[in-house]
Amino acid sequence: MSAMGGLLAWARLLRLPNHFTAVADVLAGYLVVAGLKTVIVRPEMLWAVAAGWLFYAAGMVLNDVFDVALDRKERPERPLPSGVIEVATAARVGQGLLALAGMSACVTAVLSGHPAPALVGACLTSSIWMYDRHAKGTPWGPAVMGLCRGLNWLLGMSAAGGPEIDSQWLLPLGIAVYVAGITLYARDEASASRRASLARATGVMALGLLLAGLGTWLTVQASGTIPWAAAAQPGIAIDRLTGWMLLWSMVSLSILLRALLGVLEPVPERVRAAVGNAIMSLITLDAALVLAACGEQWAVVILLLLAPFMFLRQFIPPT
Repeated sequence: MSAMGGLLAWARLLRLPNHFTAVADVLAGYLVVAGLKTVIVRPEMLWAVAAGWLFYAAGMVLNDVFDVALDRKERPERPLPSGVIEVATAARVGQGLLALAGMSACVTAVLSGHPAPALVGACLTSSIWMYDRHAKGTPWGPAVMGLCRGLNWLLGMSAAGGPEIDSQWLLPLGIAVYVAGITLYARDEASASRRASLARATGVMALGLLLAGLGTWLTVQASGTIPWAAAAQPGIAIDRLTGWMLLWSMVSLSILLRALLGVLEPVPERVRAAVGNAIMSLITLDAALVLAACGEQWAVVILLLLAPFMFLRQFIPPT
C-alpha cells in the first residue's frame, strides 16, 4: 500500500472530519466561562483543546478495535476488518492516545490552577473505555456517548475555572443529551431504521437543544458580568438576547427537520445524511453558544472549523 493510502486509512479510522467538532466543544466550554471578547490564546486553553482532541481520537480508534468482529460482517470495507490496519497496532495507538489525553488534562489542571480538568480527564477516560468496551450495544450506550461529549465541554469549562453560575451546567448537559439523541438515531443507520426509534431519538435531540438554549438564556439573566447577548444596543428595536434566541431556534429547527426526513423515509441514505448533518451542526451550535457569551470574534473562529470538516468529509465518511 502507498503512503497516501495508509494515511487515508488512518484518517478513516480516526473519523478525522469529526475531530473539529471535539475541538469546538472544548473551546466553546472554555470561552463561555472565560467570557473572552477578543481573540487571545491562553496556555490552559490550548492544552484543554489538545486533551479533548486526543480523547476523541482515542475513542474513535478504540471504538473500531472493539467492533472489529461486527464490522467484519456489516462494514468489511473499514480499515480494521479489511486488514489495511492491524487490529493490534490500532489497539496500541488507541491506548497511547488515551494516555496522552489524560496527561494533557493534567497539564491543563496545572496551568489553570484548578484540579478540575484532571478530574474531568479521569472521568472522560473511564467513560470512553466504558462506551467502547461495554456500553455501546446496550440500552445505556447513547447516554454514555452523550456523557463523553458533555464531559468534553466540561473539560473546557473547568480549564477556565467554571462553571461559575448554576445555569451554565445546562450547557454541557444539553450537548450531552443532544449527542445521546444523535447516537440513538444512528444505531440502525447500516440497515432499514424503524420510524418509532428514529422519532424518539429526534425527541431526545430536541430536548438537548432546548436545555442548552435555556441554559444560555438563564446565564445571561443571572450573570454578574455582561455577556454579549445582554449588552445594550442603542437604537436597535430587538435586543441581542431575543435575536440570539431566534438564531438558536432556527439552527435547532434546521437540524430537527433534517432528522424528521429520516423519520418519514427511514432508509439508510436518509438516516446517514441526518446523522452527518447533526454531527456537523455541533460546530454551529458551539459557535452560537459562544456568540451569546463572547460576541462575534470567537464565534467566527469556531465557525471556521466547519471548513476543514466539510473539506475532509468529501473523502472520509464522518460516521
